Amino acid sequence: MRSAAARFGRARAGLLYGLYERRLARSLDGGSMPRHVGVILDGNRRWARSFGEPAATGHRRGADKITDFLGWCEELDIEIATLWMLSTDNLQRSAEELSDLLGIIEEAVTGLAATGRWRVRVVGRLDLLPEPVAAALRSAQQRTSTVTDGLQVNVAVGYGGRHEIADAVRAVLCERQREGDTLEQVAATIDVDDIAGHLYTKGQPDPELVIRTSGEQRLGGFLLWQSAHSEFYFCEAYWPDFRRIDFLRALRSYSLRERRLGR
Repeated sequence: MRSAAARFGRARAGLLYGLYERRLARSLDGGSMPRHVGVILDGNRRWARSFGEPAATGHRRGADKITDFLGWCEELDIEIATLWMLSTDNLQRSAEELSDLLGIIEEAVTGLAATGRWRVRVVGRLDLLPEPVAAALRSAQQRTSTVTDGLQVNVAVGYGGRHEIADAVRAVLCERQREGDTLEQVAATIDVDDIAGHLYTKGQPDPELVIRTSGEQRLGGFLLWQSAHSEFYFCEAYWPDFRRIDFLRALRSYSLRERRLGR
């Protein structure tokens, strides 16, 4: 009797959940949807710890969630998704965890490229990664270079916002030096467009919405330049538990905000 009641309760909860999710989806105004969504995939380790599992289990479950998320983006006609999978700070983790994590990331990104559904762009300091991993990520990006339609996916690996800005400034200086400009000439004329044109995401619109999972309410260095006018949404769920309904809630919150873009 108790088992039957439990099954009935689960079925009823599932029905109500489905109804609420559909209502949320209908409430979204397509005209106010973001073109570009950035996501900080946070909470994999804490999710694993809550089940008494090693960190690698959480990282694997988090990697499995990525394809679901990209499918939700496609359904809603979002054009670009940037996923922060590994920060430069993460490179300081224990050798064992880092080795597991890099292997999981390599497998996940290679799998995304193998589908042929999305154009994958790797953004970050690949020179900080072991060369076999960096080579696999570059190969995944190259294999999708001819994909021109549909969702574009930026995977941020070995990524740090300060590193990105420093790299952009360095690239501007080197370019202007090759053109024969002096340091004084560069200093007198460099502007925000010069730096924006040398970011890892150059050529793409900045993210209108940035989501961070796990309840942490900080950027931690994610897309520091590009997120100057982004809307932020902080979700309590750990990334492995992030559901379509959580994504819809983030989009509803975004759609209800008045975006002034600093004006």
